[in-house]
Amino acid sequence: MVKLDHAAPDVTRDQTGGLRRDVGLIGLMWASVGSIIGSGWLYGAQKAVVMAGPAAVISWLVGTVAIVLLALVHAELGGMFPVAGGTARYPHYAFGGLAGMSFGWFAWLQAATVAPIEVEAMIGYAAHWDFAKGFQHADGTLTPSGFTVAVVLMAVFVAVNFLGVRILAHTNSAATWWKIAVPLGAIFIIAVGNFHPHNFTAQGFAPYGAKGVLGAISSSGIIFALLGFEQAIQLAGESRNPKRDLPRATLGSVAIGAAIYVLLQIVFIGALPLSSFAHGWAKLDFPGISGPWAGLATLVGLGWLSVVLYIDAVISPGGTGLIYTTATSRVSYGLAKNGYAPKLFEKTDARGVPWFGLAISFFTGVICFLPFPSWQELVGFITSASVLMYAGAPLAYGVFADRLPHLERPYRLPAGKVISPLSFVVANLIIYWAGWDTLWRLGVAIVLGYVLLGGYAWYATSKGLPDAPRLDWKSAQWLPAYLVGLGLISWQGGFGGQDHIGLWWDMAVVAAFSLGIYYWAKATASRPQQIERSIEEVVVTDAPAH
Repeated sequence: MVKLDHAAPDVTRDQTGGLRRDVGLIGLMWASVGSIIGSGWLYGAQKAVVMAGPAAVISWLVGTVAIVLLALVHAELGGMFPVAGGTARYPHYAFGGLAGMSFGWFAWLQAATVAPIEVEAMIGYAAHWDFAKGFQHADGTLTPSGFTVAVVLMAVFVAVNFLGVRILAHTNSAATWWKIAVPLGAIFIIAVGNFHPHNFTAQGFAPYGAKGVLGAISSSGIIFALLGFEQAIQLAGESRNPKRDLPRATLGSVAIGAAIYVLLQIVFIGALPLSSFAHGWAKLDFPGISGPWAGLATLVGLGWLSVVLYIDAVISPGGTGLIYTTATSRVSYGLAKNGYAPKLFEKTDARGVPWFGLAISFFTGVICFLPFPSWQELVGFITSASVLMYAGAPLAYGVFADRLPHLERPYRLPAGKVISPLSFVVANLIIYWAGWDTLWRLGVAIVLGYVLLGGYAWYATSKGLPDAPRLDWKSAQWLPAYLVGLGLISWQGGFGGQDHIGLWWDMAVVAAFSLGIYYWAKATASRPQQIERSIEEVVVTDAPAH
């Protein structure tokens, strides 16, 4: 056994089996930026202003701070452990099998359901064209022809992924240049001659108060729009220089995405005619609002720009769906490496593509078109799943800071022991703000994950398989209390719950609860020797075959 005692093994040796290290800094950063700039920019500004009024700008700023805190933690962890499907593996190192399996499921659930969201967005904007008017019912659900189109689009995402990570990175990079250029162009073209500062105060800056501002962060698509920085980390096993490039790609992508989204919100509010919100922001309406930005461009006399935006409504969500399809197969790859899923998910083809994970991501995406009929419903669900996945990183960070201080850190987070618990609190606040109606559905999905992955763990153990996971109940004793406790607070709180806990008091309860879980988890985490053993197992099992 190679000891990690003052000289940690070089985890950049992780070649993740048949995966190939073909991705450079631009490929990594564009994977993240391409995920951040997706359907969120097409709908986020309109959904946020309906919930919060002009104070939606504050919602975006708060959301950005939250995501930056989480990205900072991930930047250090990504440099320390550049392995495929990293977000599914950090809790495994720190807390053992049960926590690793749980957060791995959260990560997979998040990744697998983003591509269907992007397909829904593409079809929603396409309704502007005559040929696509029959793809959706009036309530946003898919018609049989719309369902067929959705399935075909999912198949395209999978087919491109089968061409290999090098072609995928080049395809995504080309799409991302377009995805950045179009919203920036829309910002400046619409703002020139169409910006009315009085829009910000005509109905009051914050007509729905703090609750509207906070609710918009999770429920309108703000956090969903800003998510995606972790895509560079999921591709760590295919990075040419992960220790140098992962932190840069992670933080750089957040900076680019946040700047674009805040500007989009400001210009969207300022460009609207007064008549569109004369009856209040909650009743915002104008011709073409089903495709908010394209409709706005037409409204202000920029018909040619609306055509570009309708085209972008295919390219932007398409690029994001493409990269999340990649991420789904890499997360399932990581789950299999840790013994939580069948070894079939580790199999790669001649191009180094985890083919079975891609096939499962396709079928999962198709299923998602059935119970979640609209973009907004999918967004609320996935935001919670995403942030629950991210919450595992601050917990793992706290453990590594205390128990493996000697481990090499290419990027060291300043004030990490303060930012780490703070980011965990913020993550749980975002989950809470999503509302009880979303969280109980998430709870059902979590139970399903325990049935599937727990069933495989039982099977692997009963059959004596060599890769049967060690669930380490003692190290994850805090986990049931965390999941159930957060659900109970949501049920009793004022964001879709029973409203038994008043505004601000509910956030104080969430913060206190989060800090209690954070320090409980640190106290009961795996011993340093077990953490080292888990890391070594990844280095050995992920080493290239000769």
